[in-house]
Amino acid sequence: MMRTRMMYFASVAVLVAIGVFVFTKTTRAGYESAEYKVVESDGNFEVREYPDLMLVATSTKIDAQGRDGSFMKLFRYISGANESEQKIFMTTPVFMENDKADSAVQMGFVMPKEVAVEGVPSPTGPDVDVRKRAGGRFAVLRFSGRLNAKLAKESEAKLRAWMKTKSLVADDSPESSGVESASYDPPFTPGPLRRNEVLIRLK
Repeated sequence: MMRTRMMYFASVAVLVAIGVFVFTKTTRAGYESAEYKVVESDGNFEVREYPDLMLVATSTKIDAQGRDGSFMKLFRYISGANESEQKIFMTTPVFMENDKADSAVQMGFVMPKEVAVEGVPSPTGPDVDVRKRAGGRFAVLRFSGRLNAKLAKESEAKLRAWMKTKSLVADDSPESSGVESASYDPPFTPGPLRRNEVLIRLK
């Protein structure tokens, strides 16, 4: 009897361990995430300090959410479609410029810290390039849901209203990355559980 119970609990422990492993590998918890320092926090609003980040990027439309082939262009790059044929781990978040649903914007994968330090290999696929996202201070709003142009713009408006109460000024210079959206979750994650953010670079 005791032996059976021990085997049962051992089996449960193994199943739990497998479940945790699968969960961490199929959700945002399983990925390296871009580093930042929280300067100020106010509910779902934050001011963050980001270091320089290296991105591999391509053109897309925000409402397409990568379904126009843009995501696969970047996925092929990290799967070996680069001059070193290097396999590169997926990271979070996926950055995307905020704009109208019918306008072309840039989608970017963040390169892992180790790859950025050692040198990011050049892409071999079409319409893919490597670029630096300059570090700096950003106002950020975190929200859930299926990210689209409408939700991104609504969240941007909320963030700008909060910035006004804090006397924070957006960097609208031509060199600025302007307004970005960030998505942290795989496509199959339910909307209410998704982590999205809108970011505005500050002066």
